[in-house]
Amino acid sequence: MNRAPQLLSGTAFALAAGLMWGLVFVAPLLLPHYSPALLAVGRYLAFGLICLPLALLDRLELQRLSRADWLVAVKLTLVGNFLYYLALAAAIQRAGNPLVSVIIGTLPVIIAIASNQRNAARDGRLPWRLLAPSLLLIAIGIGCVNQTEFSQLAQGETQRYVEGALIALIALAAWTWYPIHNADWLRAHPDRNPRVWATAQGLVTLPIALLGLGLLWLWEGRQGGFAMPLGPDPLAFVGLMLAIGLFASWGGTLCWNEASQRLPTTLVGQLIVFETLAALAYGYLQRGHWPPALALLGVGLLVAGVIWALRVRPSPGPKPVH
Repeated sequence: MNRAPQLLSGTAFALAAGLMWGLVFVAPLLLPHYSPALLAVGRYLAFGLICLPLALLDRLELQRLSRADWLVAVKLTLVGNFLYYLALAAAIQRAGNPLVSVIIGTLPVIIAIASNQRNAARDGRLPWRLLAPSLLLIAIGIGCVNQTEFSQLAQGETQRYVEGALIALIALAAWTWYPIHNADWLRAHPDRNPRVWATAQGLVTLPIALLGLGLLWLWEGRQGGFAMPLGPDPLAFVGLMLAIGLFASWGGTLCWNEASQRLPTTLVGQLIVFETLAALAYGYLQRGHWPPALALLGVGLLVAGVIWALRVRPSPGPKPVH
């Protein structure tokens, strides 16, 4: 069976998801006076509201989801949405976009290592001797980009920079867990529409985000000094949260679900590098200058690693023991 169309369409969906997910890396820089918690709550409140009319269109499919399916959606939301973006926003506001982008950019390596062992029986096993060159190229590329940030670090910013890097590791852990477990559900339910699963995750974010907003409102009311619920720049906050909710949260999740149903988890994991590339591009646009030569080299190596990985075909994994 020719899998080339599946590989091509899956890669295209992963690219679209990366371009949309990259938007979330610039929001904390555009709204520096907003706390990471409020940014996370605002993003997923918008996501949930956007999913309400979509849920009406897919109400029959949503009714097919069992209680266990909804519990999975809640777990994915708490870890892959709220915990991830809370840590990501906090890290970016401390250490800047490029450093955090390249830390998150290690995901292709980490997910490939985790999935290659964990999902070998289902997806086949990518031989390490063939996979290693692509992982090495990706790792070197990330190192090049990271080196440019360290060289430009101003005096006195080291502690805040290190704090951002450490918090980014929490985001890294959350976003490693999410795509693997999300793909588990999608591959176990090939008859389900990925769009409906994206909408289901959006629906469960709404009550969680409302609860979070209420708690933040009470907290800020006691602390004082911040105009809740929309902050000092309400138009920018609402507009940016709606844009991210529509494109990054719903649209990105939809495209990623489509890719996850078409590609082995190990390859899908490596294609998260598209998010890193988009985040870096948006970050340098926000800074208003081109990336240094070493950073461009790193980006080239990242792309080369992805292309190399797509040329590797999985071999049959071990048969499950009954």
